[in-house]
Amino acid sequence: MARKHPLSTYRNIGIMAHIDAGKTTTTERILYYTGKSYKIGEVHDGNATMDWMEQEQERGITITSAATTCEWNDHLINIIDTPGHVDFTIEVERSLRVLDGAVAVFDSVAGVEPQSETVWRQADKYEVPRICFVNKMDRTGADFYRCVDMIVDRLGAVPLVLQLPIGSESEFAGVIDLVKMKAITWKNEDLGAEFVYSDIPEDRMEEVAKYRENLIETAVEMDDVAMEAYLEGTEPDEATLKKCIRAGTLMAKFVPITLGSAFKNKGVQPLLDAVVDFLPSPIEVEAIQGVSMDGETEIERVSSDDEPFAALAFKIMNDPFVGSLTFVRIYSGVLDAGSYLQNTVKNKRERVGRMLMMHSNSREDIKEARAGD
Repeated sequence: MARKHPLSTYRNIGIMAHIDAGKTTTTERILYYTGKSYKIGEVHDGNATMDWMEQEQERGITITSAATTCEWNDHLINIIDTPGHVDFTIEVERSLRVLDGAVAVFDSVAGVEPQSETVWRQADKYEVPRICFVNKMDRTGADFYRCVDMIVDRLGAVPLVLQLPIGSESEFAGVIDLVKMKAITWKNEDLGAEFVYSDIPEDRMEEVAKYRENLIETAVEMDDVAMEAYLEGTEPDEATLKKCIRAGTLMAKFVPITLGSAFKNKGVQPLLDAVVDFLPSPIEVEAIQGVSMDGETEIERVSSDDEPFAALAFKIMNDPFVGSLTFVRIYSGVLDAGSYLQNTVKNKRERVGRMLMMHSNSREDIKEARAGD
């Protein structure tokens, strides 16, 4: 069976945040717009797709990091939903080992909260490239600019602002895209599925020019040719600019910042575009390191179907219908249902029974899985 999606189109990402920053709602919207969830679930009414353990649905928080697969613009996005509650920090740490990139969600009212700092440091430790989504722009007290300042002060990060808000609080209507140099506004009546590009309002041009200049100056440092052209007075085109932003994000030189209100269905599609445009595929992250079966030699495995099989089981949970489920990230090789694996922790061979692709709370039987899955 051939590979459905080339490895370069995979994005294995985590969505990390402080409790109540709106992480599960953001994930829900992503599943809705990518067509994996046919009804928008609200955390408030206890039926969000990602929060599917009963205990989670009662408390409205995410405990176990469920893994979900969806597609956007011919890319396959695997989302690990990490808990934001401080009691479950060990879960976050475990999921970070499995990710190639992450989206950090911030509450635009509260800014950077203590748990965001903890998770951010953990992501630094595993060198996870990330982008930020400043959420809840529709809430009273929402302040995008203050939140960006806090990302600098508290996290020591270099923010690269890709969007500016159009209005805020109840007047929040959309974003100004500094890469495309267009205003994007969402129509309220169709749950935000449709949005319109228009020209940037005249009264915002001065501020937009300042942020755009900063964006270009920071980004072109990643590419000598673009840098030279810019110094000679030629602005990079959209494709070049995206290429530079991608390079800097992967090297963790800066963190792209997008914004919106997931609850009000605004800003989610550009966030998905940013995941595809700027976060790494499995072939762009460092090869995984390990040791041979005798424990004597260090081995590395690059992400490829042709390499010997290597995977990390990062979560085991009981499912009322299937029994015990083991979540596995495949780093290299191919895994077939019915085949045998060496469990290096228990040092014994184990047979792979059923294999499932998880879509948050529904599942699909598959016969094989490959590197990157």
